[in-house]
Amino acid sequence: MPVDVADLVIVVTGANGGIGRAICAELSSGGAIVIATDLATQAADIECDSYHQHDVTDRAAWRSIAEAVRSQHGQLDALVNNAGISIVSSIEDNSLDDWRRIFAVNVESILLGQQAMLPLLKEAGKHRDKGASIVNMCSIAGQVGSAFNAAYCATKGAVNTFTKSAAIEFAALGYNIRVNSVHPGAVDTDMYTAIMDRYVEMGLIGSIEEGRKGIVASHPIGRAAEPAEIANAVLFLCSDASSYATGSALNVDGGYTAI
Repeated sequence: MPVDVADLVIVVTGANGGIGRAICAELSSGGAIVIATDLATQAADIECDSYHQHDVTDRAAWRSIAEAVRSQHGQLDALVNNAGISIVSSIEDNSLDDWRRIFAVNVESILLGQQAMLPLLKEAGKHRDKGASIVNMCSIAGQVGSAFNAAYCATKGAVNTFTKSAAIEFAALGYNIRVNSVHPGAVDTDMYTAIMDRYVEMGLIGSIEEGRKGIVASHPIGRAAEPAEIANAVLFLCSDASSYATGSALNVDGGYTAI
């Protein structure tokens, strides 16, 4: 079966980031109707049909997006929970405020999003043979630990198991909604560079170039991913080509977790 998303209505959060922009571009090029959301008031050059400023930690904001999707499109076929942040800190210095903030953005937003969009997705599950789809952006950090990234790893571990739980629950309830997660390794984005900057600031590495060399050494494929390579995995999971995949953790990590 070809990877086809033509005419599917898909919400993508965190659309203003490197991976988010790539996801919107891939879905749009495949003919999907893309509703992009992000915290930024305005976001230029995102390939989408509509853009909404959106705080993913705000339940009311999620409800507003769901209402807009229903009124403008009358359906929702897939939800891509891509919004996320990283806070680099030692466990000793990690403030409780930072801990709660990263959990709010990376984990609680997924619960809020699924609750708000579930009525629309359940309708799609009834009317589409292959069902609706939820794709949660996770990370290899949801499977392995990382020094100075304990909070981020903890959130992605939560997303990993939440995804599996939702997949099992929705299947048991007969909703015909698939729920899967994508687990990138290092991806060449602004967030990736910001993390390297923070490592330099903390004295953990001498330079960003040194950090990049370390990434190359730790990924058997020998490089960081391009955002489009992660977006391709999301495209697959949104499409009917992945109709038998649910509760899956799709690693797109250049072989990192195979070592």
